[in-house]
Amino acid sequence: MFSTLKAAIKGVVYSTFAVPALALMAFAESSFFPIPPDTVLIPLALLNPKAAFYYATVTTVASVLGGLFGYFIGNKGGKPLVRRFISETKLERVRELYQKYDVWAVTMGAFTPLPYKVFTIAAGMMDLNVRRFVLASFIGRGGRFYAVATAIYFFGPAAKTFLSEYFELTVVVFSVLLIGGVVVANKVLSKKEQKQPAK
Repeated sequence: MFSTLKAAIKGVVYSTFAVPALALMAFAESSFFPIPPDTVLIPLALLNPKAAFYYATVTTVASVLGGLFGYFIGNKGGKPLVRRFISETKLERVRELYQKYDVWAVTMGAFTPLPYKVFTIAAGMMDLNVRRFVLASFIGRGGRFYAVATAIYFFGPAAKTFLSEYFELTVVVFSVLLIGGVVVANKVLSKKEQKQPAK
């Protein structure tokens, strides 16, 4: 199965429709598809490092649009439909994150290795503000895909080894820093709100 998948991805990367396929995969992964677009983005960027940022842009925009579709599924589909995409355990975990970090949980989910569709569908279920949802998606998805593009653009083939061996670790470290920043920002905002006189 893995060999078949690898062959299919290789066929897509070397095809004339590689960029549309990358966009389609990024869109689908944000709402219902299980395979992350990095599997096409990385080899495509390695073949043409000068276009790495273009590929990252395509991936980011398509992923955010797919996230909006996932939001629509969660917002209009109702819990019975949502449970076809998300297990009760994952849904409860995401619910806890939203209760603690609000829409910034989307940013964390957009960057981490966790399935992004879990966050987009749950965001729709919980009626998060759409504009803030889109902003958080762009920050998280863009941060992830542009990090890959930057590594490949500046280090070329040498980045392949680093990405294959340390990508998950890099994502985790960045996520910890991101979460820490969100916690600090929330505390600062809370203190400012407490200092404001009641109307």
